[in-house]
Amino acid sequence: MAAEKLTKGRFLQIIFLMAVLITAFVWRTVTYEDTTTTASSAFSCVLGSQNCTDKESKKVKNISLTPLPAIANQPLVVQIDNTNVKPTAVVEGVSMFMGTIPVTFEQTATGWKGTFSVPECTHSEMEWAVKITQGEEEILATFTVKK
Repeated sequence: MAAEKLTKGRFLQIIFLMAVLITAFVWRTVTYEDTTTTASSAFSCVLGSQNCTDKESKKVKNISLTPLPAIANQPLVVQIDNTNVKPTAVVEGVSMFMGTIPVTFEQTATGWKGTFSVPECTHSEMEWAVKITQGEEEILATFTVKK
């Protein structure tokens, strides 16, 4: 294809298209809002063998993780006491994203027992978070897994 002379009409087309694209880019940049924020009403805590203590308010939930210390590629059990509503939960990496792992719950005499396992990371320790939803309540519990 031979090179053609840039005509006045073609030049105006290019300028108009550039103006539209720059306007769209500026508008999107100015009006952007991050929508991936955690709900402010979520209860946030650190999982332990006895209970889950809120980082800020020091409130306690009857949620526990066994065995401790948690080890990668081994079955882990999260126990939620005294609830009539079946919880749903997923586990995600905090230190590094390694996918979303579903938690399977079954009812026990004292509450609900969920089982899952997390994959091994290249680091010796990795922080994970289990997002538990019970009806309208949301709990974000973090725990550390060793290799």
